[in-house]
Amino acid sequence: MTVPASTTPQVPPQNEPQDAPEVPAQDSSEGPRGPARTSTRGADTRALTQVLFGQLKELTPGTEEHSRVRGALIEANLPLVRYAASRFRSRNEPMEDVVQVGTIGLINAIDRFDPDRGVQFPTFAMPTVVGEIKRYFRDNVRTVHVPRRLHELWVQVNGATEDLTTLHGRSPTTAEIAERLRIGEDEVLACIEAGRSYHATSLEAAQEGDGLPGLLDRLGYEDPALAGVEHRDLVRHLLVQLPEREQRILMLRYYSNLTQSQISQELGVSQMHVSRLLARSFARLRSANRIEA
Repeated sequence: MTVPASTTPQVPPQNEPQDAPEVPAQDSSEGPRGPARTSTRGADTRALTQVLFGQLKELTPGTEEHSRVRGALIEANLPLVRYAASRFRSRNEPMEDVVQVGTIGLINAIDRFDPDRGVQFPTFAMPTVVGEIKRYFRDNVRTVHVPRRLHELWVQVNGATEDLTTLHGRSPTTAEIAERLRIGEDEVLACIEAGRSYHATSLEAAQEGDGLPGLLDRLGYEDPALAGVEHRDLVRHLLVQLPEREQRILMLRYYSNLTQSQISQELGVSQMHVSRLLARSFARLRSANRIEA
């Protein structure tokens, strides 16, 4: 079989290999659908794949004909990639990106596949495709998304860190990394912080090495006296509007916790007079309190 130079072979979408769960065939053409039609399409694709691998084996890598047949193999087996990618729909990543990563795994499988071993190509390729996708989620998908430029710079910082560690036999300083990459130290620190966004740590997880409790136990709490800040400021504003003696009576009563009898002894006035002054002070404070009004 010869693959035309100007066109890519038109092949029906491939189904999952015989040794794996069957992949639903996607066909928009009219006609009967069912297990027989699906099985026929899968068999046709497997047969075409086998023929193309037979041709690829006889061609010299790097030649135009080799690249053309290799491209036909990739296109013929793209439904295998789409099936593998569909298993990761719940990851909230663009499916186009996942398919692209899976296609890399497919290409690697095509380059390593030996048709003489008697193994169906889909059976051989599926672990490679799935492994490439899982590696993508493990190494590239972040819990917290960062700007693309910062992500690309983080890759350079990571590589420079490894090189400098090998060169000096120790972990490099921020200044050394910045000097090697010719960037500012602030950018290096930002990249290091961005690198921590790959994995989220549970707030209840104990901190390794420092012996401290989990982050949840070290989080701040709302000060119960915070709600009274506005009230205290209002009271301070209203108190200054009272005569000095009434201010002192209120301070003795509510800050020093003295009784009316003790206040009368302190000021040398009758307890009844203290009571009247307190009542008058409250009336003035209420009338001046525009918030309560």
